[in-house]
Amino acid sequence: MPLLMPSVKVLRLLPKWLLLLVLLASCSSTNSNAPVNLKAGLPVGAVLSLSGNANVYGQDQRIGLELAQAAFKPGSSMPLNLSIEDGGSDEAGAINAFNLLINRGSAALIGPTLSQQAFAASPIAQRRGVPVVAPSNTATGIPELGNFISRVSAQSLVIAPLSIAKALQLNPAIKRVAVFYANDDAYSTSETAIFQKAIKAKGLNTVTVQRTQLNDQDFLNQITSALRAKPDMVVLSLQAVDGGNLIRQLRELGFKGTIIVGNGMNTPNIYPICQKTCDGILIAQAYSPELQTDANRSFVARFKAQQSGAVPPQLTAQAYAAYQVIAEATDRLNKRQPLQAKPLRQVRILLNEEILRGTYNTPLGKISFSPEGEVIQESFFVAQVRMNPDGRSGKFALLP
Repeated sequence: MPLLMPSVKVLRLLPKWLLLLVLLASCSSTNSNAPVNLKAGLPVGAVLSLSGNANVYGQDQRIGLELAQAAFKPGSSMPLNLSIEDGGSDEAGAINAFNLLINRGSAALIGPTLSQQAFAASPIAQRRGVPVVAPSNTATGIPELGNFISRVSAQSLVIAPLSIAKALQLNPAIKRVAVFYANDDAYSTSETAIFQKAIKAKGLNTVTVQRTQLNDQDFLNQITSALRAKPDMVVLSLQAVDGGNLIRQLRELGFKGTIIVGNGMNTPNIYPICQKTCDGILIAQAYSPELQTDANRSFVARFKAQQSGAVPPQLTAQAYAAYQVIAEATDRLNKRQPLQAKPLRQVRILLNEEILRGTYNTPLGKISFSPEGEVIQESFFVAQVRMNPDGRSGKFALLP
């Protein structure tokens, strides 16, 4: 399978300094013709946001990878030797971590955490023929970065409209909608376009669109402007920290209508941020801990045992699934044609092909991939946040 360069369209979206970093990283090389190092298992790297604003996501993902290691290492014909690197919360951090892991001889990568990072870092892996399984990149266009890029995270195009439909089912009187999104974030700009299209398709009136930025903490001006338009519902495409702060301020300034949030707030880490004002928000999800399958029951039991009875969030389940995909594909491949002494470059190509042809029974349900690397998933859900009396903890309650 031939390697593909990052598309011209993708490269044009990057700032000049970042474009230079991508190209320099893509041009560096290791001896990929040497045999793959299997002394401790097949080397696989993971790039997670363990610092910066997105660390609330990365910490959830780390737990998922740790649980998957314990679940899939025993009994495998070729266990994975996982290395985790902090990709920070920006493009440069993800690029550096990708390059480091590729240069160490990783046969595959999991990550990065953010879609914004993926548009910058995944083209490096594509250029060097390293398969990437993205656990949480939901923006439109991720698999289109190249034939080595796949994801287990369902795209916003599939997920986001479900919460609009559920809100109207709960309150058919909704007519007027205010939209907020972060205009400096690839996930947010991609998802808000999908939300706005779904709002229009339902015959609703978007009365205002308010633009924010990821590092914003004070939303008084945007909220005041939005409330003047008298919305019945507010739809947010933001990440956990800025989104949680906006919800709290929105309620404090008197908004009593429906609030829908996107995938960026699909983490229990929002509870300490918006606290009691989180109560009642709606969110569409690609994972439910209530899914009754053997794979999910096993995953939930492992999570509860490690996390004092807590319920696993979507990001943890998706990271677990990403590891599972690579682990099961590696095991199948090694049984069919042993990887020992094969060149690293060949192993990467064979593993990528094996990943894409497989079907996997994961905590997310049964998943497979399109030839382009897009996840094919059967089960989706809509949940409503229900906060506990302490105002700092709660749960995503699955709606019928």
